[in-house]
Amino acid sequence: MTGANVVTSQFENRIGSELSDRFHVKPLNELVNSVHHYGAKLCVQIYPGNGRLSYDASMPPRSASATTSVLGSDIKCIPYTKEEIRFLVEKMATAASLAAAANADAIELSAYGGYLMDQFHSSQWNQRTDEYGGSLENRLRFTTECVQAIKKVIPPHMPVIVKYTAEDKINGLRTIDEGIEMAKIFEKAGVDALQVCVGIKDNLYESIPTVYSKGGNKLEAQKAVRAAVSIPVLGDGKLDDPMDALSALENECLDYIGLGHQLIADASWTNKVKENKLKDIVPCIGCNECLLSEIKGCGLTCAVNPLCMKEVKYRLPDEKLDKKVLIIGGGPAGLQAALTAHQRGFEVEVWEKSNTLGGTLWAAGGPCEKTSVINLVKYLIHQCEKYDIDIKLNHEANKTNLEDKTFDKVILATGASIFQPPIKGIEKTSSVIDYLTNTHLEGKEIVVIGGGLAGTEAAVELGNQGKNVTIIEMLEDILFLADHTANNDIQLREMVEKAKVKVEASSMVTEIGEKFVTYNKEGCSNTIKCDVVINATGFRANNQLEDYLYDNFKDVSVIGDAIKPRKILDAVHEGYHAIRIIK
Repeated sequence: MTGANVVTSQFENRIGSELSDRFHVKPLNELVNSVHHYGAKLCVQIYPGNGRLSYDASMPPRSASATTSVLGSDIKCIPYTKEEIRFLVEKMATAASLAAAANADAIELSAYGGYLMDQFHSSQWNQRTDEYGGSLENRLRFTTECVQAIKKVIPPHMPVIVKYTAEDKINGLRTIDEGIEMAKIFEKAGVDALQVCVGIKDNLYESIPTVYSKGGNKLEAQKAVRAAVSIPVLGDGKLDDPMDALSALENECLDYIGLGHQLIADASWTNKVKENKLKDIVPCIGCNECLLSEIKGCGLTCAVNPLCMKEVKYRLPDEKLDKKVLIIGGGPAGLQAALTAHQRGFEVEVWEKSNTLGGTLWAAGGPCEKTSVINLVKYLIHQCEKYDIDIKLNHEANKTNLEDKTFDKVILATGASIFQPPIKGIEKTSSVIDYLTNTHLEGKEIVVIGGGLAGTEAAVELGNQGKNVTIIEMLEDILFLADHTANNDIQLREMVEKAKVKVEASSMVTEIGEKFVTYNKEGCSNTIKCDVVINATGFRANNQLEDYLYDNFKDVSVIGDAIKPRKILDAVHEGYHAIRIIK
């Protein structure tokens, strides 16, 4: 299934693909043929626009009614006239006919998540008094007219699917009862199948799950819709665990399982499931780096798949070289480098100073039920065991044991450690890493110094344990520098609120004592009594060996957090490429 193709740019500038003219047929046909070569089908998704969700300030936003724009509450949308609605219906039919001309196998209307078609569906945004507003049937009229117009111009065997939001999951908005009635109306209008979604932009993590979401987060709504109609129901919602996907089918929640992000992480998911190679599936970690990269305009990428969209450009060289590689550090960067070196046929050793592989991934997966991150740790370790990679635990690299060693390539992947800021009494704190890997603290009153990602997640975890938690953050807000998507951010902030975590932003800690923390805010000194203080002020690279390595070995690479603390994406990609470029 393709991403959404807008059918006209007359009312808003397109931000993605457009399907509106015959010259679009040829490249689409090339995609269709490529898919058909493998015996698969291609469904083309079309939609009439973003409506109030358009971020383009150069054109006035349009919608079903004069509702507010996402650009600001002071910006009102221009309602579509009935003539313009008929124009959009015609353009939807034209796009579908072009997809049929390209030999596509199915059409899907993107009518979910608060985009334009869903704005017509919703009484929140549709206050029209004509035949396109008022009753539920009227609010769905735009979509059903599109379905009927499309059916007239495509082959009779070509299915038309509607992707819609069955439940907004926000109090006062669409409930599942209305979502079920919508499904019945769509079926009556001749829709061949439904893709059932939940959530809108305000709770984006419901429609696009995150690292904090549980598997099958949409199944309750999907099962309710499936029970109410006789046409097939498709659905996604973090069903990347094969057992969750199987359960959704067996429990009659869905007829078809949708996988999006998981197939970006590992395009061979289906084959590995078929062959019962479940431990070989590269797990999607729900980080949404794929979405973030697209939003930034950098194109699709994946934290755990360095070859995403670069399968040819970044594939490993076929030439077999006799190389001996030392990797210092057994975190995600080092393990990815080790696996890549094995793929290239190199002799590889991994030296890890602790008794456990995985580095800070264990801490990253510790809070907030981030089991997908733990799954990544387990995957990397399993792959190293499977290929019998030479790993030396409790083996810290130093100048003594590196002396007189001969390696063609040395990779420093020693990660990062918690930063110790110059605060009086900082030695009395517990490291956020120590907490996240042990996940138990004595005491009821907890102060977390630092409201970045690690500190905020730790605070939520502690709050959920019934502890009274306060985050003290020197910047103006928690997560101020967090480089993540809106759905991750919205969900984590809601989790902070539900865990009843208190936040003292724009505050500077001045002293940590026995059972108290003193901080300065707006020129005033404040003291909080507490049982435990957690240091989450940030991380510093463990790169003490860097100069020595460069002085004593011919080919050296520093990767991951040993350069500077960053993301899983940086660690995995740099581990892969450090080996890929060896000549």
